[in-house]
Amino acid sequence: MFSGMNRQEACKAVLELCEEKKVRFIRLWFTDLLGFLKSFAITRQELEKALNEGMGFDGSSVEGYARIDESDMLAMPDPSTFAILPWGSGEFVVGRMFCDIITPDGKPYAGCPRYCLKRALERCRKAGFETMYVGPELEYFYFKGEGNTVPLDSGGYFDLVPRDVASDLRLRTMAVLEDVGIQVEYAHHECAASQHEIDLRYNDALTMADAVITYRLVVKEVALTSGVHATFMPKPVHGQNGSGMHVHQSLFTNGRNAFYDANSRYHLSQTAMHYTAGLMHHAKDIIGVCAQWVNSYKRLVPGYEAPVYITWARTNRSSMIRVPIYKPGHENATRIEFRAPDPAANPYLAFAAMLHAGLDGIEKKLEVPAPVECDVYHMTDAERKAEDIDNLPGSLREAIDHLESSDLMRQALGDHIFEKFVENKKIEWNDYRQQVHQYEIRRYLNTL
Repeated sequence: MFSGMNRQEACKAVLELCEEKKVRFIRLWFTDLLGFLKSFAITRQELEKALNEGMGFDGSSVEGYARIDESDMLAMPDPSTFAILPWGSGEFVVGRMFCDIITPDGKPYAGCPRYCLKRALERCRKAGFETMYVGPELEYFYFKGEGNTVPLDSGGYFDLVPRDVASDLRLRTMAVLEDVGIQVEYAHHECAASQHEIDLRYNDALTMADAVITYRLVVKEVALTSGVHATFMPKPVHGQNGSGMHVHQSLFTNGRNAFYDANSRYHLSQTAMHYTAGLMHHAKDIIGVCAQWVNSYKRLVPGYEAPVYITWARTNRSSMIRVPIYKPGHENATRIEFRAPDPAANPYLAFAAMLHAGLDGIEKKLEVPAPVECDVYHMTDAERKAEDIDNLPGSLREAIDHLESSDLMRQALGDHIFEKFVENKKIEWNDYRQQVHQYEIRRYLNTL
């Protein structure tokens, strides 16, 4: 809301708006290591102090944060992110701000995911670019209640189902998003039954990461008002498409799109090609944060439009990276689309990982292989081998092995987040592999 102001101006504007709108409580938001939203509320009387000094809290109970013997943290509100929450709290007007987590001596906390993305954007600026712009497409499912996967409809891609409850939910969700200052491009029914998508208008990576966190909460809050459960689980239903988060991205410098070149075949500059090569070169290393759950790898299988092979193309939606068709006069819209992430990822870490991979490609002038315009899924193993087409990891365990051995990912995440993240994911994998699943019961119990 106040992104064009310096911090002092934004703080003053927040205080004045809270007085004018009679805001009684302000929720301070931040995320843990995995991208789960954390919050505590302060009164308007504490707001000025919070803006000037931050608010102390115990970080030892936040996943991926400090040990109990070094647990004191400060949440420093970012006034540029202030918004009034449309759903309020009964008779009270409630605002919210995202926070940067700092240590008691005022230094950025190494375990803060938001700081991780800020470091990546600083590297971007040092490389000569103003910022990274991203436009994510987040898919999700509506189900009839928590704990089940009963769909609300049997619609398909772009279907308008008569008297569709979900259609109204989408419209209400779009209205709430716009009320909190998030621009929506469009919304529609997705491929699977009861699967939906609301696309956000592109913005700088930090603003967009905050928007993704807000988006996920708003989708769930609006669904709850109708007794519906919304989920961003990557693959909730066997035999149906999973939910992805296709991330459109580009770099800008001097107000111009550094990915655009009027004279190239795809209207992509050499910068864009090197960036794409970096994403492809490091795809196995970064996928562990872009698809960070055991369930993520149930989505990344052949036959459901999710990418499995490390390829790029102009129009081929079976490729991991796609180049949307250039529209004359829309140079700033030139971009690439990375299709491997899913909407349950921590957006701060995912965007940071993508940016570091792309910048590495630019700095090392990595070259992209030839585009693959045919359906990669229908190629034989021998054909893919002849074209030197590699696979994304097939499980969380494999993805974390690649991440753990990656110097780039240690640099991207920083030692603290890198080590905590790897530790957390190894625990998740071990918990998963020790479970006896219903598939095994159905297949083996009566036959073995």
